[in-house]
Amino acid sequence: MTLNKAQIKFLKKVSHEYKSNYQIGKLGLSDNFIEQIDLALEKHELIKFNILQNSMEDIKEAAGQVAQAINADVVQTIGHTAVLYRESDKEKYRVLSKQVKAVR
Repeated sequence: MTLNKAQIKFLKKVSHEYKSNYQIGKLGLSDNFIEQIDLALEKHELIKFNILQNSMEDIKEAAGQVAQAINADVVQTIGHTAVLYRESDKEKYRVLSKQVKAVR
C-alpha cells in the first residue's frame, strides 16, 4: 500500500504519542531485529525504533532496509528515530489501518 500525503501526516500525528521500544545498538542491523520489528508491526501496525549513539548505522538507510525486508512503509525519520507502518494481516489487529484508509 502506498501512502498519500494526508495519510502520512495522520500517521506522524498518531506516532507522536508512541514510545520507541526497539533499538539498534553497536551490533548493527541484525536479522533478529528485523524479525522483532516484523512481529511488532503485525500486532501494532505502527512502531518507532531508534539507533543508539554507539551504532554505526544511518537511520535513513536502516529504516529503508528494514522497511524493504518486511514490506513496510517508512512514515518518517527524525534524528535517531524512525517510524514504520504496515497494515496487519490479521483482522483483529486492523484498528489503525481502518483509520488510515478513511483519511483521503
